[in-house]
Amino acid sequence: MSTPTPTAARPTRAYVLHPALREGPQARAEGAAARSPGHRLEEAVALARALPRLSVEGSEIVRLARPHPGHLFGTGKLDELKTRLSEAEIDLVLVDGPVTPVQQRNLERAWGVKLLDRTGLILEIFADRARTREGVLQVELAALSYQRTRLVRAWTHLERQRGGLGFVGGPGETQIEADRRAIDEQMVRLRRQLARVVRTRELHRAARARVPFPVVALVGYTNAGKSTLFNRVTGAEVMAKDMLFATLDPTMRALALPGGGRVILSDTVGFISDLPTELVAAFRATLEEVLEADLIVHVRDIAHPETDAQAADVEAVLEALGVDAAVPRLEVWNKIDALDPEMRAGLAAQAARRDEVFALSALTGEGLAPLMAAIEAATGADRHPARLTLPFEAGDRRAALHRMGVVRHEREAEDGWEIDVMWSEAEKGRFSGA
Repeated sequence: MSTPTPTAARPTRAYVLHPALREGPQARAEGAAARSPGHRLEEAVALARALPRLSVEGSEIVRLARPHPGHLFGTGKLDELKTRLSEAEIDLVLVDGPVTPVQQRNLERAWGVKLLDRTGLILEIFADRARTREGVLQVELAALSYQRTRLVRAWTHLERQRGGLGFVGGPGETQIEADRRAIDEQMVRLRRQLARVVRTRELHRAARARVPFPVVALVGYTNAGKSTLFNRVTGAEVMAKDMLFATLDPTMRALALPGGGRVILSDTVGFISDLPTELVAAFRATLEEVLEADLIVHVRDIAHPETDAQAADVEAVLEALGVDAAVPRLEVWNKIDALDPEMRAGLAAQAARRDEVFALSALTGEGLAPLMAAIEAATGADRHPARLTLPFEAGDRRAALHRMGVVRHEREAEDGWEIDVMWSEAEKGRFSGA
């Protein structure tokens, strides 16, 4: 008898809902008017499609006068959606917004499906994409932090109490307290493991400080094209796809600039509106590369209809991370290849009037040269030539110059090495003090 051929697991059928508050004081207070519900829904669908095991079967905007405290949606809409979800055989509902534990429990019961809110979905994506040990630990820590906040009266089994021991045991601890304690213990273990990984990263950072190339950090909204730009200028092969959160783990490469200078270029995780606070906290160690940067390059998808709102979200995250406003910044208006000729010409003219803005296409390479020159100017504007003479026995100091990347030419003389360098005052000071 032949063995039946196993079939691939059916993808999870998902349905995306974006609750949109109708115009009013509460909607304005939450910033709902800053972004159109249609674009918010598109982004939520793109988030869902970033998980390969999900099949998005439908999506819609649900208008709300005010969120229902127990079910989020009103009774009529609840029944209407139940019928739609049942007919489409939906397994998972993704709500693009915050859902309380009580609302989640009640909606799952009413519809007979699994439900995730925006934070839960982003955590799922990060868990699916994290590759390095540090990234995995950070996602696990963020997920536990998120779960801990959802223990309060979320499920009926958490309302039970366990009896005490002996005569002085009292009523015992509730199941919710035991679960919270278990999560806390696991978070402590993860923080210890993460601290060891972070110490390794700090050693790497200290090693880079001894080879003092400036650090340039690429930041931007997810899918703005940071990784495409990174690959274009460094020749690296970081995954770059038309997908939200294609890159999670930071990548660093040396970048040779046209005038002979060198920098360390860092590609970081993309930001997004309403980025979960748990993730901001957990990924702080990774994002410290941004905090340590000598120059920040903010990459924007200038072809996106809500590029200004996305830029504001990025600035908000940078502020939350504590990035010093005094750190020099350049702004890249990426994806001009996606614009019609008239709009492209208009944006190019706008960018030309601003020294810190560059309109370009990371995909085609158009407009890259001015950006590279600006990076060199911003990270080594005070570079100047000098000639040094080092005795032959000062091999360590000669090697230090080569490690710094400032040597332009050298030759042997009677008394030692004559070395032509191009360096900044800061590099000169570091060499003199070495």
